[in-house]
Amino acid sequence: MEETKGKTTVSPEVLTTISSLAALEVPGVSRLAPVAGGVNRLFHRGTSDGVRIEAKDNVAFIDLHLVLKQDVNIREVSRNIQQNVARAIQEMVGMDVGEVNIHIEDMDYGENEA
Repeated sequence: MEETKGKTTVSPEVLTTISSLAALEVPGVSRLAPVAGGVNRLFHRGTSDGVRIEAKDNVAFIDLHLVLKQDVNIREVSRNIQQNVARAIQEMVGMDVGEVNIHIEDMDYGENEA
């Protein structure tokens, strides 16, 4: 097999997008919650508002701020989010995941689904 020279770099926005989509596909997650206080000043795109990522030595540390749907088991949904996001980052990017911290900011009660 021929060896190829070069490297691949992945921008933080790609990690943010992967994390957002992986979290949103978990049943019970309604939407991402905006992070107040400028914590997310580096990532200003719509779907990434509730995601903060730090990468050190090819290890990702992820904070997700979420709104869950009513009548869900918060503990179970949180565990599923952590597993899904870690799997997505590992499989798609090849990075190790140090932590996936889940911050439940609110619950959606009402007729409107986000």
